[in-house]
Formats: sequence, C-alpha cells, structure tokens
Amino acid sequence: MSALSRTTPFLALAVLVAGGLACRKPAPAPALEAPKAAAPAAPAVADDSARLNAEADQKRQAEDAAEAARKAAATQEAEYRKAAEAALKDVHFDFNLAVVREADKPVLVGIAAFMKAYPKATLLIDGNCDERGTVEYNLGLGERRANAAMTYLVDLGVAAGRLSTTSYGKEKPVCTEATETCWGRNRRAHFSLK
Repeated sequence: MSALSRTTPFLALAVLVAGGLACRKPAPAPALEAPKAAAPAAPAVADDSARLNAEADQKRQAEDAAEAARKAAATQEAEYRKAAEAALKDVHFDFNLAVVREADKPVLVGIAAFMKAYPKATLLIDGNCDERGTVEYNLGLGERRANAAMTYLVDLGVAAGRLSTTSYGKEKPVCTEATETCWGRNRRAHFSLK
C-alpha cells in the first residue's frame, strides 16, 4: 500500500469532520438576563411616591385637625368671655354698710351660676366706696364689702379658692359727682376674671 492510500482515509475523515463542523449551525448565544437591581427600581420609586403621598395626607389631616381645634378653642373662649360679661355685674351697698342688699342677691346668684358653668374660672372681687370718709376707713370698708360678696358666693357653692378680694376704697370711682346717686354707684363690689 502506498503512502497516499494510507493517508487518504485520514484525510477524508478530516475533511468530513471539518465539513460537518462548517455546516453545523452555531449554538445560540445565551439570553442576557436583565440586571437584578433594575427590576426593583420601578417599585421602589412607586413605593417612595406612595409613602410621600401618605405622609403629605397625614400632615394635611394633622394641620386640619389643629386648625379645627384652634377654631373650637376660640369659639369656646368667645363664649366664655360673653358669659362672663353677662354675669359679672357689680353689686351695690348702702352707705357705710358691707351687707349684701336683697336687690343685689340675684346678681350674685347669676355670678355663682357662671362660676359653676365654667369650673376653671377664677374671680377677683374689688371692694369700693364713695368719696366720703378717710382713706384708711374706706379701704377697710371696701375690704368688708368684697368679703361680704365673696362669702355670699361661697354660700351659693362657689369654692373659696377660686375667689380673691382686694379693696380700692375710694380710689376707683365710676362716678365723680358729689350726689347721692353717684355715691351709690361707687359703693360696690366689682367682679373681674383673673
């Protein structure tokens, strides 16, 4: 056998193998996977947006509630002031006396009702006198008048701790004429909120 005939089958086999490889389709490229971090990015943005919207809604609701509370408090304060203005009227005294007059007892009943309706209210009761008499005498008489009004209120059920007194004697007149009518207006116990 010649050398050519010995190599021919190997050559043929090599040609067949090479030809087979050439005819063969290339293997498909592996599919590219999307990056794993990219997929959650859209939901994270949506989650942040939803969270921000919820926070904004909560903040708006809190502001609305605070505004409603402020308005309610302002309304209550206005009602309180209006009730105080209606109830807190002066009571008057006869010359040189510190006894609550029958005509003034309904005023004190109204003040007691106000105090019961508004349990946090506290009052200052000023005792006042007309211009007659010495400064010292009128300060003492004004104190007795304020105390008489306070005692009457306590008897009506108002806690003494919610009331305080002071005397101005003749230092704070509401009328300056030297007439009995004017002097009668000055002999009073005046009530004010503390």
